[in-house]
Amino acid sequence: MQLVIPAYNEAGRLPRTLAALRRHLVAHPIRGGLEVIVVDNASTDATAQAAESANSRALPVRVVYCATRGKGAAVQAGVAATDDSVVGFMDADGATNLAALGTALRLIEDGADLAIGSRGIAGSVTTERHSAVRALGARGYRRLAGTLVPGVHDTQCGFKLMRGDLARSVLAQTHTRGFSFDVEVLARALRAGAKLAEFPVSWVDVPGSTFHPARHGLNSFAALATIKWRLREPAASCAVVLDLPLLAEPALERGLA
Repeated sequence: MQLVIPAYNEAGRLPRTLAALRRHLVAHPIRGGLEVIVVDNASTDATAQAAESANSRALPVRVVYCATRGKGAAVQAGVAATDDSVVGFMDADGATNLAALGTALRLIEDGADLAIGSRGIAGSVTTERHSAVRALGARGYRRLAGTLVPGVHDTQCGFKLMRGDLARSVLAQTHTRGFSFDVEVLARALRAGAKLAEFPVSWVDVPGSTFHPARHGLNSFAALATIKWRLREPAASCAVVLDLPLLAEPALERGLA
């Protein structure tokens, strides 16, 4: 399995996330192993060096450079560098509990083409900073995103796993470079007939995010409108919401210790 981590100026948070991931893999080995591909998205700090210093036998880490700014561009570059049968991506902040790895992999092995972590279905546990403006914007965003990916409750959770061939095909066609790229990826996968499974995760809002509602909010909504224009044909609802128990891990596995 290969896991892509997009990173822009993440020298501060990335080492903790990679260390937590290494500990998790030692405690919960993955058959065939796991390689992490950190995409340095034109960082101006020591993100690349932090990633390279985490490379080990227990957790192989490779660095890919992406000069085009934007989370979508970074994930696209990382997925293009993969060759495994199972490929995923997660955020550099380690916000999603790493139990998601095992759950998502089992779903893929059981026949799902795409398994996505969700903070919007029963069983999920979310800890975040409260902001009325942020909450209102999120509700509006989910409503509009739902017209593109019917049946999906949370498009923006940073943890997703899919068949490698599907990942490489869909990401190669994806045009969105910013934070809304997840919606285009899911919309294209559904239009390709992919079987999508959404499962609950434990997620913690980690300080230091580069997403700012005032700065990126309008652009994210505009990106959804552009995606809707590009993908004019409606998607069949292929989303499968599975009733799964949350596999909780200690807090240190969230990359927060």
